[in-house]
Amino acid sequence: MSGIAERACFCTTTRRVHIHPSGVLLVVVSLFLVHMSRVYADANAIRGKSWYEYNKFRIEWSSPDRYEIVRRLGGGKYSEVFEGVDTVNSDRCVIKVLKPVAGHKIKREIKVLRNLAGAPNCIALLDVVRDPSRMYHSLVTEFVNNTDWSQLYTRLTDTDIRHYTFQLLLALDFVHSHGIIHRDVKPANVMIDHARRELRLIDWGLAEFYHPNVEYHVRVGSRHYKPPELLVGYKRYDYSLDLWSTGCMFAAMIFRKQHFFRGADNEDQLLKIMRVLGTERFDAYLKAYDIPYETDVEELLGQYAVRPWTRFITAENQHLALPDALAVLDRLLRFDPRERLTAAEAMAHP
Repeated sequence: MSGIAERACFCTTTRRVHIHPSGVLLVVVSLFLVHMSRVYADANAIRGKSWYEYNKFRIEWSSPDRYEIVRRLGGGKYSEVFEGVDTVNSDRCVIKVLKPVAGHKIKREIKVLRNLAGAPNCIALLDVVRDPSRMYHSLVTEFVNNTDWSQLYTRLTDTDIRHYTFQLLLALDFVHSHGIIHRDVKPANVMIDHARRELRLIDWGLAEFYHPNVEYHVRVGSRHYKPPELLVGYKRYDYSLDLWSTGCMFAAMIFRKQHFFRGADNEDQLLKIMRVLGTERFDAYLKAYDIPYETDVEELLGQYAVRPWTRFITAENQHLALPDALAVLDRLLRFDPRERLTAAEAMAHP
């Protein structure tokens, strides 16, 4: 199967632009493509159903009485997060209280975390608790004394960037080799204890087990870190999804921008990407993967040349945007997932 994963078979075709009667511009391409991840395509098949099937996964819940909430750390669409203390040993911990969601999503997150026990630079699951009413489910994880991204990205040195990027790649290579895509890599999910120089990849609520040729939801990830495949609705994505997001974080660090691609919505996000990577590469990507892309935003059908990464170098970031860094960045931020570096390939780069 690994041999198949290296191959992509396709026939040539042409790109056509149509105006639908409704006024919507439609990019139409016709092509046959067989594609799967270049690496670890059979990771779950090797391990078997007991590894990746989570719907029948049985969870032994603990009582929440052991833990006390100290303060709120944050929250989002799916959870509220608190700093807590384990009253048995007085250890600090993080208590992630899950908002009411489908039961299989809770099982999936816990199954992923249990499977990744001991994974390098991944947050450790300590306990799972449920209140007596069975309405509130919480995950208890290790505590990381995180430095907020908005305060951190402006003061990272070249050595810091290499160190933390390598730690993140190490985590992703392990995760991918075990058949799992994180699907929401972003600064808010990368906890950095700068004093201890430690990184933890957190929040596995959107993580999924990868199987070749399976169609997955495209409503995952966070806008500023979404790869093109999510923005154009391509469902047969793979681990390379996480490498694009890592590339966005890497670009933010070396160019000292809080978010490198900062779109107002999904279409504007895609436009921001096209204005850097160029429309010729975008068209080639649509063609290679047989992706029909609809838009009513005329700017998205414009023609944009590739902008060299050196155009983003300023007096403030020139000590960070070094040739080796730009070479890695160029291989992470590619429209075509097959052209992106894998985590292991990126780690091997000087």
